Amino acid sequence: MGPAPIRVLVVDDEPIALAAHADYVRRLDGFEVVAEAHGMGAALAAFNDPATSPIQLILLDMNLTDGHGLDLLRRIHGLGLVPDVVAITAVRDMQVVRSAIALGITAYLIKPFTFAAFREKLESYRAYHDVLADRTHTSQDAIDRALSALRPTGKLQLPKGMLPQTLGAVADWLRAQTMPASATEAAAGLAMSRVTARRYLDHLAETGSAVKAPRHGSPGRPELEFRWSRP
Repeated sequence: MGPAPIRVLVVDDEPIALAAHADYVRRLDGFEVVAEAHGMGAALAAFNDPATSPIQLILLDMNLTDGHGLDLLRRIHGLGLVPDVVAITAVRDMQVVRSAIALGITAYLIKPFTFAAFREKLESYRAYHDVLADRTHTSQDAIDRALSALRPTGKLQLPKGMLPQTLGAVADWLRAQTMPASATEAAAGLAMSRVTARRYLDHLAETGSAVKAPRHGSPGRPELEFRWSRP
């Protein structure tokens, strides 16, 4: 039998983002979503609920409707609990980043992002966790390996001319659609050219994040449509 999955709490005040991030976690081996929380109150309740505790990892948005992510961490630490934390947020303020690091945040992922970027962060965290799991004493080598796991040297490679920020925006837009969308519709929704939208949508399909199929019943030249790929 392999190691038990890492128990994850996902916290985000945007319902679509909350569901998407929880869905991302479920697509990865070695993790289990035990609770989803829209704000500070719900997150604290999850820590006090025997059905969802213990929680080992929080995926944490910073701006919550009933408080700030950093305040939530302080409240959790006040309970004598020290779960690992990956910040998933649009906040780029350096003071917030410094405070997050001081409170023990393991990684910081800025929205918008792709599933590939999310997977890289979580897999790096899992490598870190596995090195240090169930150890009462450790060695210098183990500590070095754990810390290096959080700082992988490899970078995600995009085709020439493609930008990670644009790819993330296209991915988030497509994920939010309730029906398959064409490149023309994506271009209108994202205020970009159809050619650019099509290129990024094709890339999402090629990497398995989206599914591409002909749109049946449309007049004139056949058009392709894209939908977000679910596990």
